[in-house]
Amino acid sequence: MQRRWWVWGLVIMAGLSMAQLPANRAKQSLGKTEGKLNIIAWAGYIENGSSDKAYDWVTPFEKATGCKVSVKVAGSSDEMVALMNQGGYDLVTASGDASLRLIYGNKVQPINWNLIPSTKNLDKRLINAPWYTVNGVRYGVPYQFGLNVLAYNTKVFPTPPDSWKVVFEEMILPDGKSNKGRIQAYYGPIYIADAALYLMKTKPELGIKDPYELTEAQYQEALKLLRQQRALVQRYWNDANAQVQDFTNEGVVAAPTWPFQVNTLKANKQPIDSVVPKEGATGWADTTMMHADAKNPNCAYKWLEWSLNPKVQGDVAAWFGSNPVVPQGCTASKLLGAEGCKANGYQDFDKIYFWKTPIASCKSQGGKCVPYSRWVSDYVAIQGGR
Repeated sequence: MQRRWWVWGLVIMAGLSMAQLPANRAKQSLGKTEGKLNIIAWAGYIENGSSDKAYDWVTPFEKATGCKVSVKVAGSSDEMVALMNQGGYDLVTASGDASLRLIYGNKVQPINWNLIPSTKNLDKRLINAPWYTVNGVRYGVPYQFGLNVLAYNTKVFPTPPDSWKVVFEEMILPDGKSNKGRIQAYYGPIYIADAALYLMKTKPELGIKDPYELTEAQYQEALKLLRQQRALVQRYWNDANAQVQDFTNEGVVAAPTWPFQVNTLKANKQPIDSVVPKEGATGWADTTMMHADAKNPNCAYKWLEWSLNPKVQGDVAAWFGSNPVVPQGCTASKLLGAEGCKANGYQDFDKIYFWKTPIASCKSQGGKCVPYSRWVSDYVAIQGGR
């Protein structure tokens, strides 16, 4: 398992200061395209047909704009932040647990939506969302959203499991065997929120109101649950394709995952399905953001417009198992199909606890919450058995 993110996380500030907001202004006009574009993205987000010829929204873009696309796949939000800090990239598909860090860290620039005509077609639920908008300034363009689902082996579970309990507490599964050594957990520290969400629903006496805003006492309860889980975990996963192999060959029967892995396993004829448990689910609303020092801003703006094309949105959703941020994307892609958005949880938007960066000055607990820097160091310790 890779643990590089702990180094990056330890340098993250405990809180975010309004004084840190970048001073640079949004681009006011477009010029000649530069001929290339460098993007940091989640696996499966920027496809050029090399994985499957049917899934290719890069090649048509390159032909239309002359901008050659290079993609760096990142396995976590912390890796994305580290790569943006390193520099040399134009765009990043940042989730909510990374976007504010990039904004307050002066690593991304405001985006002029007037230069991106298709923003008028965006899902109204995502316009000016707090994970990319600060003081009325937009620092990106929505890309996709989705849920972290519970994947399970249908041979082991003839009836779908209805609770995250199956990955947090030791139990005998329907096949008569323990879940110990047969479940996985996500390796990123934001997974602490999944434990907090489970406790929020199963132990209301703790007073958790937001799984990303935890008092010290609530936080300690979440850590206690995760230490308990440690004895059950076969692997803390961070590589989507590796998790597919673990379900296929390593005896994993239940795990939090993305629809991308579930779709891949189903396509490979594996006995895997997924469910949103009764406690609800965490999720991600990803935003394409531009580096403050992007060397190819004109190609970047061309991509921002291209990314909102309804067919592109639908094709991405079909491949990844996510949802379009342009509603027309639900009907514009033959690959997604008429029921694709429903299958991917489009209607569950209001039930998703979207990833966001935990900060000390939280709202729900009177401004006294445990910041992300603690989440990072403590989750590293748990994975190490401490």
